[in-house]
This record gives sequence, C-alpha cells and structure tokens, in this order.
Amino acid sequence: MAYSGANQNLATMFLPKSFAKKIYNILLLVLVFISTVILILNFMAPRVYILGFHTVINPNKFEDRAFLTSAFKDMNYLSSDMEVLLDYLVKHNFWFLSAQELYDYFINHSKEIPAKYIGQKPIMISFDDGYKNIHTNLLPILEKLEHKYGRKAKVVVFANPGTLADYESNSSFHMTCRDLRDGLSKGFYDVQSHGLTHKNLTKINIHDLVNEVGKAQLELKDCTTDLDLNNLVAAHIAYPYGATNEQVQEYVSKYYLSGYLYDSKVMKIGWLRNQYQIPRLTVNWQKSPKKLIQMVERSSMVKKTNS
Repeated sequence: MAYSGANQNLATMFLPKSFAKKIYNILLLVLVFISTVILILNFMAPRVYILGFHTVINPNKFEDRAFLTSAFKDMNYLSSDMEVLLDYLVKHNFWFLSAQELYDYFINHSKEIPAKYIGQKPIMISFDDGYKNIHTNLLPILEKLEHKYGRKAKVVVFANPGTLADYESNSSFHMTCRDLRDGLSKGFYDVQSHGLTHKNLTKINIHDLVNEVGKAQLELKDCTTDLDLNNLVAAHIAYPYGATNEQVQEYVSKYYLSGYLYDSKVMKIGWLRNQYQIPRLTVNWQKSPKKLIQMVERSSMVKKTNS
C-alpha cells in the first residue's frame, strides 16, 4: 500500500490537478467529436427503404370482408392507398428491387450497378404470407401502372408454400401455386420464402427448423421450376414474425443467401453487418401513402459506384 501511495504522490507531483483536468476535458471533447462524426455518418449513410406489407384489401369486395376482422386489422392496407403509393413510385422512376438485386448490388457488392439504374432511388416492396388478395387486388394495379407508364413495378412475395391453397376458391385466404406462377411469369412477382408453414423458427426444434426452411425452398422451386431459369426463386427468406437467433441463422445460411427481419428499421448501406438480419419497415393501414412517400423520398439516389 505504501508503494501505491508513493505512485499516487508521484502522479500528483508530475500531473497537477489543473493539468489532469485539462487532459480529462480534451479526452471528453475527443469522445464527443468521435460520437458526433459517427452520428453524422450514420445519418448520411445511403438508405434503401424496404417496406413490409401483408394484405391488400378492397372493402367493397365480398371476399375481402373477412380481412376486416380484428385478426387482420393490423396487417391490412387498402388497395386504393396502395395504388396511390405505387403510382407515385412508378411515375417518379423508383427502382423496384428484387431480393437478388438488393443482395448483389447493395449487400454483397458482387455486381456493378447497371447504367440504366444510375440516378434512380432504390426501394423494395414486399408482402408476407402469400395472401390471396395480393394477387386479386395488387396484381391488377401493377398491370394498370405498367400500361399507364410503360414501366414495370416488381414486388417481393415471401410465401409459405405449406399454406398455399390447393385450388381456386373465394373462401381461401391464400394464393395458389398457379397465382404465384402467374405473377412470376408476368414479371411482377419475385417469389421468396417465408418458411414452410409460418412457424416461429426460434421456438421449434432443429428437426422442425430444417423442415421449415429446407422444405419451403424445395416446394417453392418445385412450384416455379420451369419459370425460374436463373435459380432466383426461394434464394432468400423472411423470418416468420421477424423472429430469429444465432441457431436459426446458422441453419438458414445453409439454404438461403439472406434473411429479412420485420423490425421497422431502415437499411443503411455500409452499416449492415449481417446479411441474415436485413431490416424492413412494418407497414399497415396506419401509414398513409403520403407518409410513406415522404419517407421513401429520403432514399439515396444510386451513384456510379457502390461506395
């Protein structure tokens, strides 16, 4: 203890209190400066908005009235509002990303962005669960906008092949394989996985986990095999309920190139540290087209380099 006291006395001798205080203030200023720079860089980081929807309903349609119940209330988006949003995005020449394009150009940086996309703002519009009204209400809007502007808007459909309807029925909540094929063949759907039967992947055993992620991929590919010449179907997954952990990501990585959350965060290029934790914004009827347009207008314009 005497030795320690001697050191303290020496430190006091060579570092007077006034000088020590100056060092402390300098270190504090450096810390504040570094924190400020990080905040500025974070704010200025290029942004890609990934919107996560579920249903697209038209209350005037008899078959959509079941979606007005409380079970679906927080997932619904009106078809009229959807048309306003998509009309704006197509008219203002947004780049509608597929899951593979997001991966190649903004996550893995394995490909150079084509010249035709330079100057556009990228965005991804995604729909989970493969509900029937995506096909009956959304697809006609996409076709209408292509006819109106001569440009195609593509959406990512994260589907559960285990819950797809076996045959056409107005009483079914989900699309059929034929519906997926229809939208895919027309170039409007990018078909990706949402697990086999929409189980929470963090709450099942490894055998069921492998079945959910592996069989989902096989069945989606089987549904679309002759249409998927570039092997792009079910190359990516959105976690049911947005739930994931290290074990889930370990097994998902054996089948898929990337995994999507549902955490209401914006993807910032250069700040993403894990391709199996891609953020998405939760969207439902509470976010008007006006609010969404104001939000996505903050997307970063594509430049000539990926830097």
